[in-house]
Amino acid sequence: MLETSSWLVNDAPFALTFAFFFCGAFARGNATYWVGRGIAKGMERTRFDKHLQGPGYRRAQRFISRWGVLAVPLSFLTIGIQAAVNASAGASRMPLRRYLPAVIIGSLLWALIYTTVGMAVIYAWIALDWPWLVAGTVVIGVVVFLILRLRRRKQQEDDAPSRSKAESAIDRSYDESSEPREMGAGAAE
Repeated sequence: MLETSSWLVNDAPFALTFAFFFCGAFARGNATYWVGRGIAKGMERTRFDKHLQGPGYRRAQRFISRWGVLAVPLSFLTIGIQAAVNASAGASRMPLRRYLPAVIIGSLLWALIYTTVGMAVIYAWIALDWPWLVAGTVVIGVVVFLILRLRRRKQQEDDAPSRSKAESAIDRSYDESSEPREMGAGAAE
């Protein structure tokens, strides 16, 4: 590990690291764009199609096509909304002639930040020689997450029979009240 960290800290070429981060951001951005396009296309064949053809949606489409392009590169400077912005650009059918330059600029910004600041953090982490502490913390976090998830699932399973009894009681009362009454002596009551 010492040889690898030495190469990474001392000899890793800036251009190679930058290209790696750029390609990753560009591929991720375009993949989420096309997922958004696919979702929009798939909705055309559903009952939601009228919403995609309405005047409000078309106006929003024109607005995003014209001005929303600024949101794409800016999203690369944030944490947590990159995928949503790229998928929204695809769902709104932003033209590729506007989207591709925007995602290229965003990917360049993202690669620059991660090649400089991001790699500085990784270099510091390697130099401190405490990856085992971080790895142990991650493992403990994953174990706690899995235990809590299993407990929640078990609790939901325990609650499920009581819910099904309540639902069946409601169904029975509905069936009894929806039975047609016979015409006769009690009908006039």
